[in-house]
Amino acid sequence: MDAVQQEATARARELQRSWYGEPLGALFRRLIDDLGLNQARLAAVLGLSAPMLSQLMSGQRAKIGNPAVVQRVQALQDLAGQVADGSVSAAEATDRMDQIKNTQGGSVLSNSGQTTPGSGAPTVKRVVREIQSLLRSVSAAGDIIDAANALAPSHPELAEFLRVYGAGRTAEAVAHYEAHQN
Repeated sequence: MDAVQQEATARARELQRSWYGEPLGALFRRLIDDLGLNQARLAAVLGLSAPMLSQLMSGQRAKIGNPAVVQRVQALQDLAGQVADGSVSAAEATDRMDQIKNTQGGSVLSNSGQTTPGSGAPTVKRVVREIQSLLRSVSAAGDIIDAANALAPSHPELAEFLRVYGAGRTAEAVAHYEAHQN
């Protein structure tokens, strides 16, 4: 790989970090390990071609263009956490991955396919991650901070929202969300 390609790959990974919280190669490798998948199965569940997944993982491509795929990534991250904490068995995880594969996406904040077992309502963390994903798919973290700084003098609450959800950590956003509910 020549210097120009290395620079482009480094830039793509930095963009991924700002949009998705980390480079997609690391995120996808963790999903593969945590859920016992291979790259072809992960690509199939996400609704990506194997070459597209490879390009995203290697940094040849920076952005996931389809919002439904971003939602499936988030659903798989949630599922991996549930497998890790023992609340979902390996067999249940396989069934859930098939359900995730068949989701169409739709509104980022819709409840369809976004519920926790038996609750009928999306989890706070899931809602927060969807808000974060939406903001980060629109603009990079640095641009969101710039917008927040511009809004701060006249609209401090909106500026705080942009900072917390657009560039902050999920735990901070969850705390913000919970503090602003009735």
